[in-house]
Amino acid sequence: MKTVLITGCSSGYGLETARHFLAKGWNVIATMRTPRAGILPDNDRLRVLPLDVTSAESIATALDAAGPIDALVNNAGIGVIGALEATPMSKTRQVFETNTFGVIAMTQAVVPQFRERMSGVIVNVTSSATLAPMPLASVYTASKMAIEGFTGSLEHELRAFNVRVKLVEPGYGPTTRFTQNTDVRLEDVIPEAYAPFAQPILAAFAQPALVTTEADVAEAVWRAANDESGQLRFPAGPDAVALVRE
Repeated sequence: MKTVLITGCSSGYGLETARHFLAKGWNVIATMRTPRAGILPDNDRLRVLPLDVTSAESIATALDAAGPIDALVNNAGIGVIGALEATPMSKTRQVFETNTFGVIAMTQAVVPQFRERMSGVIVNVTSSATLAPMPLASVYTASKMAIEGFTGSLEHELRAFNVRVKLVEPGYGPTTRFTQNTDVRLEDVIPEAYAPFAQPILAAFAQPALVTTEADVAEAVWRAANDESGQLRFPAGPDAVALVRE
């Protein structure tokens, strides 16, 4: 029976992905900064561990407690929207610490066991913001674009050790990370001068023509983790799929 470790399982994509892998019969190690009781079903194949992907000590402790794993899903992420000139550099650094450096750190910590065993898969969850330019999301997009490049390069690097590396690119949904896991208020990051430009964009965010569900993402992660065809990118949700086809 295979074991997957998933980061960022307190809500959203990570939580649904943990449920999905459990339903498929895998052992699941669901990690989150602050474990919460009752959000996942009682199951002998489930363990919930604390993990802050921005802390080297937390990563080492969690992986030691987890033991050998067959798959790593780097899902933990935070979002921010707004005009670049009004986005504090402290917020930009926070976004990169989780979305970029956290993914790299988790991957670096897991690679040795995969390489030695000559098996394993790493699935990095990015965003459809990497597939087409999206206004008011420059910092978030940059943090995710870095992981797109990182993943593509790493796939070549680890291929010789039979370690697979995949990308899942979720589309936009009502619970998207642009509005989740952020302490920045829109009124603080969209100056008055930007209002005429920003208002129709924010209105479109509120009523998207196509949406991606958490189940869409969980299924894409599942397919990516089990894929042996060499496919790198797995768009998740109808809007992400449409962008790939354009």
